[in-house]
Amino acid sequence: MNRRVPIFHHALAAIATAICTTGAFAGGAVAAAADPALFDMLASQNGDGWIKAEAEILTAWEDTGSDALNLIQQRGEDALDQGDYVAAIGHLTALTDHAPEHAMGFQLRGMAFWLNGDYGPAAADLARALTLEPRQYLALTQLGTMLEELGDIDRAADALRRSLSINPHQQDARDAAARLDTADSGTSI
Repeated sequence: MNRRVPIFHHALAAIATAICTTGAFAGGAVAAAADPALFDMLASQNGDGWIKAEAEILTAWEDTGSDALNLIQQRGEDALDQGDYVAAIGHLTALTDHAPEHAMGFQLRGMAFWLNGDYGPAAADLARALTLEPRQYLALTQLGTMLEELGDIDRAADALRRSLSINPHQQDARDAAARLDTADSGTSI
């Protein structure tokens, strides 16, 4: 997919530096609380318990606490699935306006902005998602992918490593991290 040349490259780099250096921005509350023990299970390389843990974490993250806001979020996700990024941004902006502590809303809107070629707003939303939920591995993986597109291999690899330390079962993130490690070492496949 072709994307416009990012206008906000410097803003994205600054945000990525802050995220990768500090682990996330300071402050903020967790929008949807997932049992911390689930993250231990998710990080486990043994057995299949991680599958249930991942599902429970995503269920907790997706719940806004309001049926009406859950519906708005679903409409945003449906628009993303249909490739209507402008509509997705509209729905997800309504969600983040009414649920400013809902990390998943910012992660999803960040994805919509990114897919629409709006890197600056995407980076700001990913930063907000990570402020609200520092273990939001979806936002970290997305950040890594954006940074890779911008040619910032070191920060991209760092974001992907951090994401994989939370959820090592993300095949796309593992593939991207391996690709970046190969590119960084200069080894051809």
